[in-house]
Amino acid sequence: MIADKTIDLFSRANKQWEPKPHLSVSEWADKNRMLTTESSAEPGPWRTDRAEYQREIMDSIKTWEEVAIMASAQVGKTEFLLNVTGSYIDQEPCPIMHVLPKDDLVQAYSKKRLTPMINSCDALKSKIGPAKSRDSSNTIEEKSFPGGYVTIVGANAPDSLSSRPIQVVLCDEVDRFPVSSGKEGDPIALATARTTTFRHKRRHLFVSTPVDKETSRIYQLYEDSTMEQWCLPCPHCEELQPLKFKSGIEYEHYESESGEIVVTKAEYRCCYCGMLGSEKEWKRGEGAWIARKEHSTRRGFHINQLSSPWSDWREVSKKFLIAKREGVDKLKVFINTVLGEPWVTKLKGMDEKTLMQRREVYEHEVPEGVKVITAAIDTQDDRFEVEIMGWGAGKESWRIEYHRIYGDLDRPEVWEELDRFLCRSWVGPNGREFRIVGACMDSGGHYTKEVYEFTKPREHRRIYAIKGQGINPKTAEHVPFIAKHTRTQMYNAILIHLGVDDGKVKVHDSLKVESPGPLYCHFPGEDKGYTQEYFLGLTAETHKVVVKEGVKYKAWVKTRDRNEPFDLAVYNRAVVELLNPNLSLPIEQQPNGPIIDPDAGGRAIAPRKKRRQGVNSSV
Repeated sequence: MIADKTIDLFSRANKQWEPKPHLSVSEWADKNRMLTTESSAEPGPWRTDRAEYQREIMDSIKTWEEVAIMASAQVGKTEFLLNVTGSYIDQEPCPIMHVLPKDDLVQAYSKKRLTPMINSCDALKSKIGPAKSRDSSNTIEEKSFPGGYVTIVGANAPDSLSSRPIQVVLCDEVDRFPVSSGKEGDPIALATARTTTFRHKRRHLFVSTPVDKETSRIYQLYEDSTMEQWCLPCPHCEELQPLKFKSGIEYEHYESESGEIVVTKAEYRCCYCGMLGSEKEWKRGEGAWIARKEHSTRRGFHINQLSSPWSDWREVSKKFLIAKREGVDKLKVFINTVLGEPWVTKLKGMDEKTLMQRREVYEHEVPEGVKVITAAIDTQDDRFEVEIMGWGAGKESWRIEYHRIYGDLDRPEVWEELDRFLCRSWVGPNGREFRIVGACMDSGGHYTKEVYEFTKPREHRRIYAIKGQGINPKTAEHVPFIAKHTRTQMYNAILIHLGVDDGKVKVHDSLKVESPGPLYCHFPGEDKGYTQEYFLGLTAETHKVVVKEGVKYKAWVKTRDRNEPFDLAVYNRAVVELLNPNLSLPIEQQPNGPIIDPDAGGRAIAPRKKRRQGVNSSV
């Protein structure tokens, strides 16, 4: 009896010293990970088999030096990174670094993604203490644990990228990284250089939704890898194949009276046997990753929403139909975020002669189809250049008038003439009068103070000063089209900051639309100012791929000196983006601008009760 107790005692004591079985990342996640309502629509224990394609992706990081994941939204990209992080903290503690596109994303990522994972996982919570004080080892940017730490940095912060050795580098959304981190160079190269001392244990994981094929970093990484695709078996012939929207999905749909697209059915046609199968039939098959190339150090994975358990083929089809209806802007987003593929720019050129041939004879000053009109003003030393544009459903546009006002801008009468022009109305079908719903006026050049003096008392008419912000040649960091709005110290005027490179892309893409419909551009005749000189200015810039320190990015390059028509097209597009009118509504429900008395200091004398309907006036 005593002998049995002794044996049992030694047996239990020995178990305390037995090494824990080493789990793969997916096994560790299945055993330890808990999803919370803060970070998941499906809170509860993590289940890798909920989306089986995740298993191979996560497990590969332990045996491959580099892993590149080119994926759509809604496939769990960030969860891959978090599970890898948790597995290393618990089983192989070491220095880990998460790299985000910008440092201003660090706080939200830490609080809403990383911290909830740690707090909901007993295996991690016991290793990382609570954040109780400023000198705590658990902060927003860095969390320490026995044997290592995890730090979160922005790709635009060179000091964070170039200090201390790191074993595991996890780069999230690399297609949104700046070309250069400050003056230090490529942020990916800076981050991965920190793993040099961990020669045989270093790991690099790159994750992103792709953007533009010519400059996409994740696409370049994926191309230089095993190039694996997630394949599902046909429910009829059992042949494995990647799911492709364009060649495989077949759907039935109709458009309701209110204009809503309703998809009633969506199936997939096998590329081998030609049989159709339902979404449930395809998704319950046992999938597999199939490589298209051999590679010694990097595995590459591509997956889209068609294979995701969190997406519905009818919804995917609906997104495509909406994108197709609304034009190239939305189609780009669909290709990138739903299909997980880079956007391919059409090589067909767009020149002044092609656009001149589009000129039409309008029956009215404002043609049928226009819902609202906007204005854009460019300020030169000896003149104003003004363009009036009309907008219809899907941001289809009609140029109405290109007008120049010459004079000495130091004299008030020139500014008064500009105000009278912006106060006038343009006549459409059935004698309907259109007034501008808003305008953007360039504040650059030698008359910044005067522009603020002009726009400040006219803000109730939604006439705003703007300041263009081009791409930074040092970092090539993306600036959103409507970047922000502020109040100027001078005159307290609203100043809209525009990412003009993004705006130029939107305008350029719309000019390439060849058939009337969403984003198509109409032009009137020469008598309205649309001369050859105008079209030369409209096509005075080209979008070129530039290489900086081995990294590709796109920049706008002038091919002619005068580019005011191109700038004004960008400013007019900015007015529509700012005010965001619902252009699908009938014209009777659209704003038509206030009635203005130019002799009363530019005040509205009969504001219409419905003039804000359908417009976001948050600015």
